Amino acid sequence: MKHNRPPVIEDSPLSKLEDHGAFVARHIGPRDNDISEMLEILGLGNLDELIQTTLPESIQETEPLDLPRARNEYAILKRARDMADQNRVMHSMIGMGYHETAVPLVVLRNVLENPGWYTAYTPYQAEISQGRLEALLNFQQMICDLTGMEIANASLLDEATAAAEAMAMLQRVNRKAKNSRFLVDSAVLPQTLDVVRARAGYLDIEVVVDEVSPGLLAGGDFFGVLLQYPDSDGALRQHEDVTHAAHENNTLVAMAADLLSLVLLRPPGEFGADVVVGNSQRFGVPMGYGGPHAAFLATHDEYKRSIPGRIIGVSQDSAGRPALRMALQTREQHIRRDKATSNICTAQALLAVMAGMYAAWHGPEGLRTTARRVHRMSGIFVTGLQARGIRPVHDSWFDTLRFEMTAAEATHTVERAADAGINLRRIDETSIGLSFNEKTNREHIEALWAAFPNGHESPGLIDIDRGLSDSWSAIPEPLRRTSTFLEHPVFNLYHSETEMLRYLKHLENKDLSLTHAMISLGSCTMKLNATSEMMPITWPGFSDIHPFAPAEQAQGYRQLFRELEEMLAACTGYDAVSLQPNAGSQGE
Repeated sequence: MKHNRPPVIEDSPLSKLEDHGAFVARHIGPRDNDISEMLEILGLGNLDELIQTTLPESIQETEPLDLPRARNEYAILKRARDMADQNRVMHSMIGMGYHETAVPLVVLRNVLENPGWYTAYTPYQAEISQGRLEALLNFQQMICDLTGMEIANASLLDEATAAAEAMAMLQRVNRKAKNSRFLVDSAVLPQTLDVVRARAGYLDIEVVVDEVSPGLLAGGDFFGVLLQYPDSDGALRQHEDVTHAAHENNTLVAMAADLLSLVLLRPPGEFGADVVVGNSQRFGVPMGYGGPHAAFLATHDEYKRSIPGRIIGVSQDSAGRPALRMALQTREQHIRRDKATSNICTAQALLAVMAGMYAAWHGPEGLRTTARRVHRMSGIFVTGLQARGIRPVHDSWFDTLRFEMTAAEATHTVERAADAGINLRRIDETSIGLSFNEKTNREHIEALWAAFPNGHESPGLIDIDRGLSDSWSAIPEPLRRTSTFLEHPVFNLYHSETEMLRYLKHLENKDLSLTHAMISLGSCTMKLNATSEMMPITWPGFSDIHPFAPAEQAQGYRQLFRELEEMLAACTGYDAVSLQPNAGSQGE
């Protein structure tokens, strides 16, 4: 494995000007004088002697690592910027569980970019984590309200792994079923199906994929079923008959749901779901080429001792005052195993904090405004296409539409949209999909009208909007939400920037982070990252790329992955290294 290294300048005046050791000394330490003092106490001449006397000779590596020459922080940031610039940021309408979102700037600056939040200690110890625990409790309450369920956790990575956890959980709690078959609706997100199948193989679960109907469940041959709401191609189905048939046949129901749609859609808890999973990415968390994002799992209170992951509960301190803690701590681990010792900590908790604060920032009315705007944008677009005889496949939807056309028309539409800076989803040879999101605007709609077949002029966008009634909806009446949500004061108090800023600072001051003191336990994820390592995560070239964007639009990411894999392989001695695990617990 060879790297294109810059020429090494030895013993020249210029070498004195290139201080590549400053980062190591300042961020990691120890400094030269610390090393000298340590070696003097140990009676050793240099660090090589220290290594030779403490490590068995059989595991010592004497050859230099095949790594590129070190660079200082500013040179590395310039290189990272060059990589980010290789990624092409498009307006993403691919959907599939990932959507562009407007991160509240007060949350971006004071949570995601704030070391008081991103270095805070994971809430193992409640007495030094009360701020983070309250923020995670907000997240759990938001999930319970929107899904219509009784209890939710706060430590899952993404929708696909949450669905796999739901499958395993349903098998554990379903005492009536005598089989190991799990039914997955053919309309679930494809990446969810892939992960469920992979996990099932290790649990000796047989996965059956089919279009779920009450009749299919009548045989009682499944311990659980997984549904998608809305479907992966946007269709809205009334699942009440399915959940009723499932329960009649000793089958428990898991449902993967889109959080923003649940602002307008009847929540799964109201029509019989036993478990609801999903992710909170579109609640103010950048796409980041696929993660990390805070997923969720919500269920009935009776199953609380079988929930995977971390649950925040309200308790009392030794003086009888209200306090927060991790309830059911033996179930804290993300991957629930008898002897698991690792969980998802700083990275995942930070994103859950952001999603909960997004809900607090907007409140119930703000979320309704956002959801209605996304839905109405889709209605304006469809109405414009209907003028030229083009209709979506489904008559009801929230934000996602599917269109059938010839293969040539589909290719032409996707290419014309891309020329206008918009990514669409190519479902198959003759089908395309598009999902409206918080950042979709009138210019995007007009560009899409021009990209679709028979591109003569559609009626003006403003005229179409005026022609739609204020109550227009493509959601069937039985599926429209009538129940309230986010009534707790925390979701109704902090709608000005100063109030939200003060609330965030109030919670931050309750936590122990590296801004307060050394943290002797835990080395997880972002806690020990230097400022220079954190800066690129909010650059649009990295943060605004959809995970299913065409490969040619993510060349910077591919270069980053390739070089990191090569460096890790050189350090570890392995032939190859996977970057797939998003947490130590997954790596284990």
